[in-house]
Amino acid sequence: MTTVLITGTSSGIGLATAVAAARAGLTVVATMRDPGRDGDLRAAAARAGVTLDVRRLDVTDPASAQACVEGVRETYGGLDALVNNAGVANFDPTMEMSTLAALRANFEVNFFGVVAVSRVAMPLLRATRGRLVTLGSVHGVVGQPFNEAYAAAKAAVEGFMESLAPVAAEHGVRVSVVVPGFVPDTQFGIFPDINRGTIRAASGPYAPTFDAYLDWVRGAGWEGAGQSSWQVADAVVAALTADDPPFRVPTSPWVAEYVARKLADPDGSAVQTMARTWVGGTP
Repeated sequence: MTTVLITGTSSGIGLATAVAAARAGLTVVATMRDPGRDGDLRAAAARAGVTLDVRRLDVTDPASAQACVEGVRETYGGLDALVNNAGVANFDPTMEMSTLAALRANFEVNFFGVVAVSRVAMPLLRATRGRLVTLGSVHGVVGQPFNEAYAAAKAAVEGFMESLAPVAAEHGVRVSVVVPGFVPDTQFGIFPDINRGTIRAASGPYAPTFDAYLDWVRGAGWEGAGQSSWQVADAVVAALTADDPPFRVPTSPWVAEYVARKLADPDGSAVQTMARTWVGGTP
């Protein structure tokens, strides 16, 4: 039985992924910073007729990550897969409104938390020749105006995992980044209720540009991009169970087309084939 640890499962994509993975026959350790918020997850699992092992894991606390992974090893004898899903959304234009403290806090969860959990899980994944799957974002490939902190953190995640992937593959661990687009049924898909007057007062010379961007977003900016967290979860489970998963996993045709505007290699296969040769592998 394949054991998978998933971070950030109290809601959204993490919740859907935990339930979908259990339905696919995987043993799921569903983690969250506050296990007291497990109500929605347990209700969804009950409706699906699956059982989950819910545990605490705060990705910003290395000791918490170490304790959780060690507990999984003690219970199950090892770990076959890690899904880095935990993250925070924000809409806080960096150049005028956001503080450096807020920027660092965003990176602590969205980037350093991913690295911290991956580091403690990797020895177990090497032992099982397992999978390391991380939730990225289209904004990590194509930066989103006025959401600089989130886009930068997701770009950092993509760069880190792309660099790690060929090395990990030489040691038996397959690395994938699942790239969702606009997911309306999560906090990441809900555009905040922004008071334009407040933004204008704080934005200085950027206020007219912000107005134009907000009009685009609230108009046809994301037309055709929407998908549910359950559709994203299916893509994550596919990356966990495929014989030969690609590095980059677009979660819809819209996402594939969107990132292809920047990437001539939408699923990352050509870059990974090249990079494998840099570390002694074969194409």
